[in-house]
Parts: sequence; structure tokens; C-alpha cells
Amino acid sequence: MPSPAVEQLLSELHASLKLRKRPEDVAQLIQDLYAAQGTHLDPATEAALTKATEHSLRRLWHGYTSMLEGFARPVGAQRQLARAASLFTSVPDLPDGAGDDPEQIEAVIRRAGEEIRRAYGHNDFGRDRLDRAERAEAGLGEISKRQYNKRFRLLCRMEAKMSRLIHEQRRREVTITGKGALAHTLPYELFAADPDTAAFVAYVTARSYMRSIFTNGKQRQVYDEVADALFRRLQAHPEQTRWYAIAHVHPTAEVLERLSDEGLTQLLAHWTRFLREVAELLEDAWGRCPLERDTMIVRRGNDSSTWNQAAQAWNTARAHWLALLTELGRVEVLDRICPGKVPRLMAADVAYWHRMSGGGLHPDTYVWAELPLPWEALRGEKECPRSLVEAACARHGVDPVAGAWTAPRPAAKAVAFRRTPELVHGVAVADPLMASALRSAGIFSGKGKRAAAQEWL
Repeated sequence: MPSPAVEQLLSELHASLKLRKRPEDVAQLIQDLYAAQGTHLDPATEAALTKATEHSLRRLWHGYTSMLEGFARPVGAQRQLARAASLFTSVPDLPDGAGDDPEQIEAVIRRAGEEIRRAYGHNDFGRDRLDRAERAEAGLGEISKRQYNKRFRLLCRMEAKMSRLIHEQRRREVTITGKGALAHTLPYELFAADPDTAAFVAYVTARSYMRSIFTNGKQRQVYDEVADALFRRLQAHPEQTRWYAIAHVHPTAEVLERLSDEGLTQLLAHWTRFLREVAELLEDAWGRCPLERDTMIVRRGNDSSTWNQAAQAWNTARAHWLALLTELGRVEVLDRICPGKVPRLMAADVAYWHRMSGGGLHPDTYVWAELPLPWEALRGEKECPRSLVEAACARHGVDPVAGAWTAPRPAAKAVAFRRTPELVHGVAVADPLMASALRSAGIFSGKGKRAAAQEWL
């Protein structure tokens, strides 16, 4: 049994899988974990962790970051439930957290609806309300028209709120999965069964959760020298490593070959379901305002936030799906259906920046524009076999294998560790205190808070 100190550190590392801690701070927890265990680290791991923890909040003089250490949560229906409890006698006292649970919200709506003889889903204010005679016949004669209308409107708003909450919770799940794959779904027992596994999964997940930087170049790679050192510890003791847990975040051929067929099939089934869910989100965003496929530059009316979150989730799921199909020896599936990658929408100023610096549209954009849309391919409405993808890649000078259009992503090479910058709307700022001031002033937000900005400059 691990000591209480080790157990506490493992719990903090597991909690970080659903948070957005800086990699430096996760590395600090890992270093503390090995120290609490009395583990003798090899020189490479010791040097890598020391390099990362030099910039942890514990070691910085201010001990502060201006960036949220969690993913934004949708606003629940707590206020609406409290109002319902004051208007309906049938609504009981609800436990904390009920406002974030759509099932409990629906139960309240149905129970309260029975009190005024309103059927669930009947929200038409002109057609579905009871008139005076109908209210009297239903035994509601003591409730005035005004009070009845107030209750009816509240329940209509609560149904609309519940629908928005479900959508936003789904978007949050998609965002987290797009960033960190399935790390946040790992049960504690599997995660904590091997400390080296826990250390690698927690650190790679923290790296995956890093925010994008406003740049016309490549974003930072996830797999750095710290992750590589931690992975080498797993390779040194393969019999102790929980490879199934590693595959949730790092589906390389070396990892997947150590899984059983049952474990591979379970992961493949999960990612297949997830691809279908994300395809629905993409279709919904497309249906509200079709995108300019040839450029993927944001236009007025485009829901760029939903699209970009779903696109990242799609590409993450697709990469895992291809890797699992390959390991299971079922690549013939791609001869029938090989849905393409989905590019993110690009802001017009970033696109202009690319052009001015001698760049242009990524070749993948041209390939994407020629292929069936993801939801059309998954539903079989349009054929999208591997041959079609290869032909589109050939026309635009893209290697379908190296470009991960018809094969898993190539194994990443470790990059040098660099400290996490403080970001203000994607722009790197050296000091977190200055970052807080700039964010409050509206700098880099594009919302024209000039008066506030002048006070800070």
C-alpha cells in the first residue's frame, strides 16, 4: 500500500487530468511523487524534471499564473431551479449540483408541469396554455391568469436552458477530448496502479492541454524531452507499465502492440462512437452557416469556436482510430471509408500574416475541400474510400501517409522543453501580473476597450 503522501500526490495528478495545470506544475508533482517514494531517478529523468520544475509556481517568487487552471464550465440552471422551488409546491429541495444535471432538471420540469397541467415539451405560448375555462376544469381556478402565465413561461425557459446546458456540456467534453484524448476518462485505480504510468499520462496530458499561441508558424509539440524521459522509464520496466492507460493518450505503434485484442477493440469502439458524435457537432455548425471550404477563413456568421473545438476533437479521434485499425490489422476498412482530416477556421488577420510572410494556405486545405464532408462520409451519403483521398492528395502534392491522411500519425520526436508562456488572448506576455492587467484592459481582445487600455499604458 502506498503511503498517505504518495496517495495524496497520485490523487492530485489524477485530478489534473480534468484541469489545465501548467506542465511545469505537473512536473513538480511528479518530482514530489518520486521523492515521496524514495525512487532513485536516472540522470536523464532527473535532469529533465529539474529543468521543468525550475519554472513551477512553487519556485517562482510570485507563485501566480493569470491563466485559468480549468476548462470553462457551462452555467447551470441553479437560478431557474430556485425560482421553480418558490413557485411550485411539488418541487423538493434539491442537492448541490442539481443545476448541472439535465436529468434532475427535466424531472423538476415534468413534476412542476403536472402541477399546472402542462405537458413536457408543449412550449407554444399561444396554443399550449390553458384558458380560463380549461384552468377551472383542471382545478386551477384559484391561480390567476398572471400567476399561471408566470409558471408556464418559467417551465418553457427551463426546457430551453436544459437544451443549452446539454449542448454546452457536450461541447466541453469534446473540447477536453480534442485536447487530451481519453485521459480524463481514466479511472483512478488504473491510473494509480503504476506511478511511472501515472507520471507519463499526467505530464503528456498537461502538455496536450496547453493553449494555442497567436502565431503564423507551428504550435508547440506535445512530446518534449520531459515526456521522452518519462516514457523511457516505462520502456525500462514494461511488465509494470499499464499500457492500456498509456494508449488513452499516446497511441503509438510501440504502445498499441502491447495491448490485447480486447483492449484495442474497446478503444476502437469508443473512438468510432466519438467520431459520430463530433460529426454531428460539425454538421450543426456547418448547417447554421456554411464555411468557405476553399480557404477556411472565418466569415461573418461562422461559429468558429464550435467548429474549431469539434475539428480538433475530430482529428484527435481520427488519429487514434487509424492507429487502432492499423494495429488490429483491419486497414481494409479504409478501402470502403476513409474520412478526411478537418482543418480549423483561420482568422483573416492570421491568414494575411501568413501571406505577408511568404506563406499561404496549407496544402491540406485543398485536399479537404475536395473530399466529402465528414458526416456525409460516416453516414455513407457520399463515398470516401482511401483511393479518393489518395487521388486528392496526389493532385496537391501531399503525401497521404506522411500527412496522416490514410495512415496513423508518424511517431513524434522529442522537442526541447520550453516554459509555458502567460497568454493574453493567445499573445505571449512575460509577466503574469502584467498579463492580468492587459486582460482586464481588453488588450488583444479585439473588442475596443480603449479607455481602459489607456489607463494601463
